[in-house]
Parts: sequence; C-alpha cells; structure tokens
Amino acid sequence: MDIQLKPYKKDFQHTYSIGVFPTLELLKYKKDEVLMVLISSTGMENEGVRKITDLCDKYNIEVQINDKAVNRISKKENSYAVGVFKKYEQHLDKRENHVVLVNPSDMGNLGTIIRTILGFGIKNLAIIRPGADIFDPKVVRASMGAMFKLSFQYFDDFYSYSKIYEHDIYTFMLDAKKSLHDIKLDSNRPYSLVFGNEGSGLGDEFKDIGTSIIIPHNNEIDSLNLSIAVGIAAYEFTKNNF
Repeated sequence: MDIQLKPYKKDFQHTYSIGVFPTLELLKYKKDEVLMVLISSTGMENEGVRKITDLCDKYNIEVQINDKAVNRISKKENSYAVGVFKKYEQHLDKRENHVVLVNPSDMGNLGTIIRTILGFGIKNLAIIRPGADIFDPKVVRASMGAMFKLSFQYFDDFYSYSKIYEHDIYTFMLDAKKSLHDIKLDSNRPYSLVFGNEGSGLGDEFKDIGTSIIIPHNNEIDSLNLSIAVGIAAYEFTKNNF
C-alpha cells in the first residue's frame, strides 16, 4: 500500500487515529490493521506514548518519530501520537441489537454516537448511505477509539439492511405512534433502533416500517440533537441490563 502521510482524504485506503488514547485503543483492538505509528518528539516522556511504543515493540509495528507528519496530519490538534491504519470491512451480528443511522452527516455526532451506544452495550451500527465517513479521523477522535470495539456496516438503502437483518424495528420520529416510555420489548428477539439525518429526520417512507417512537419533551424545543436522542433511546432500551 502506498502510504501518503498527508491530511486524510476519503479516497485514501488508510486513515488515522489522532491522539494518544485513540491510538492505544487502535493497538489494543485492531493491531492487525495498523501500518505504523507516528510519534512527536515533544511527547517522548508522555506515559501514554511509552505505552504505545511498548505495544508497537510487542506487535512488531513500525514507529516513526516524525514531527512534520504528526503536525501535518493532526493540524491544530497538537497531538503526541498518530496511528496509521488500513480501512477495513465488517459485518453485523444477526443475533445482537443494532443502531441504524439513516444518512448521518455530522462527523462529531457519529463519533459521539459510537461511544455512547458502546457504553450501553450496543456493539453493532448500520449506516445507510449517503452518510458520514466512519473512517474520517474526526469520527475516530470523537469516538475516543470506541469504534475499534464496534462492528459497523454501510448499506445503500434501508431495504438492503432489513432483508439481511430481520430484527424488530423501532423508528424514531416526531409524528410517531408510541412514546418511548410505552415500549415493551420481546427479550427473545433482537431489535434495531433507527434514526434519521440530523436535519430532516426519517422520511415519510418509514412511517409504516416497524414501530414508530417519539421521545417526549416539552414544546420549548422542536427536536433533540441526534446524538442526544440516540443516547436516551439506547439507555431506555438497555437499562434492565445494568
């Protein structure tokens, strides 16, 4: 693979974990995908950097002290470490619960959602195209490396997803049939929590798919931020597991 140590572009076959903690998570959970690790000379005494170099030595991964490349890739984020890794493909677990994001566009939201759902024990994420690039370093950074413990898969449309994964479907919409508080789960069946784009939500074509749900809130706001809505729903659906 031709590794260009330049700011990330979507057509690259590789991408970056920017920062010490995300790079540690990369090495712990996706070491086979790591191509090299770049270290800033200013971070050599950092405890996390020492852990990174120890792991790289253990796994025989190349380490470069390369201030120019670290600064070029991380831009203004002033990072001590950058992991360089191959993009990889995954499939979701048919037996497990899923979150489905339809056309998500915000990198920060996507990373936050990944970290949040993992915290509530949901480890499978479907993304319906067009959607934010999960390999963008902004997503990796916002997830704090949680994406390396998650299974994710892209689909061209919701039908392509639903014909493979026959889950109980719960769509989150403002004109929904049920309140989140009224849902009773069948513990023997996996479910999919489906959310729309940050700006437009789910379209009318989702009205008759599965069970539509609204998260009740007062009239002072028109809707919840996507990452907040996903967090509330994930908590409500998994709270009996804790």
